[in-house]
Amino acid sequence: MSALHKSKIYTRYHPLKHIAVQDVREMFKVFCRYYENTSLEQFISDLNRKSGAFIIRRKIDDAIVGFSTMGIYHMEVDGKKIRGIFSGDTILEKEYWGNRAMNAAFVKRLVWEAIKDPFTPQYWFLISKGYKTFLLLTRNFPDYYPHPEHDNPHMKHIVEAYCDKLFPGKLDRDAMVLDFGEGSNCLKSDVTPISAAQRTETDIAFFEQRNPQWERGTELPCVGRADLVTFFQVIAPQVLKLLFKPSRSGAGWRRRLANQWSDSSFGKAVARHRATMG
Repeated sequence: MSALHKSKIYTRYHPLKHIAVQDVREMFKVFCRYYENTSLEQFISDLNRKSGAFIIRRKIDDAIVGFSTMGIYHMEVDGKKIRGIFSGDTILEKEYWGNRAMNAAFVKRLVWEAIKDPFTPQYWFLISKGYKTFLLLTRNFPDYYPHPEHDNPHMKHIVEAYCDKLFPGKLDRDAMVLDFGEGSNCLKSDVTPISAAQRTETDIAFFEQRNPQWERGTELPCVGRADLVTFFQVIAPQVLKLLFKPSRSGAGWRRRLANQWSDSSFGKAVARHRATMG
C-alpha cells in the first residue's frame, strides 16, 4: 500500500455555503468511483437540498477521500414536534473502510444538535442502498425502525413523513422502500455484495428481506432515535454503576470500567460495529 493510502484522515463538518466549488467536484469524483448512473447535475441538486456535509480528507495532502451530506428538518408527526438529522449521500474510499473518523464526527454533531434543543425529540433519518449503512443504525442505536423483532407505528409514521417531504411520490407504502425507478443511481456491484455467510446474520438478512432489489438502487428508509433521552438511557446507567461501585485500587477500577463497558448493551453494539466495519 502506498504512503498516501496509509495516511491518517480527519473529518470536518462544513455548512453548505462554505463548501468550495472545487471540493464539490472532488466529492463527485469519489462518488462516481462507487456509484453507477450518476451525473454532476443531479449530485449538485441533491447537495443543494442539504444543510452541509462532513468532508473527510487525508492529513498528508488534504485530498478528499470521502464525505457524508447532512440535512436538518423540523416536522410534526402524530401531533408531536420532532427534529430529523438526515444523512444523504455517503461514501468513503475503500482503503479507509473501518476508520471511525466520520462516525465520531457525526456523533458529535448529533449530540450538539440535541443540546441546542433538548426538549424536542431528535431522530436520525437515513436511507440505505446497501447493508453497511443499515448496520450503522442497528448496531449503534437501541431504538430504531424497521426492526427485525418488533414494529413501531410512531417511527413508521416518521419514516412516511420524511419520505413524503424529501422524496414525494417515491415511497412504496406496501413494501416501505423508496423506488426511484430504472436508471437511478445505485452501488456498483462489487462495492458491498452480500455473501452467503453474511446472510446468516440477522440484521443483514433482514435488510435484504426488506429491500430485496437493493442492487438496482431501491432504498430502505430508516429512522433511529438520537436525542439526549437516548444518550442518558444508554450511557448514563453504565456511568452511574461505575461511580457508585469504586474499587480500592486504580487497577481494579480500570478493570471494572473495561468489563462493565464490554458487558453493556452500548459496548456490545460498538464491538459488533467494529467487527463488521474492520
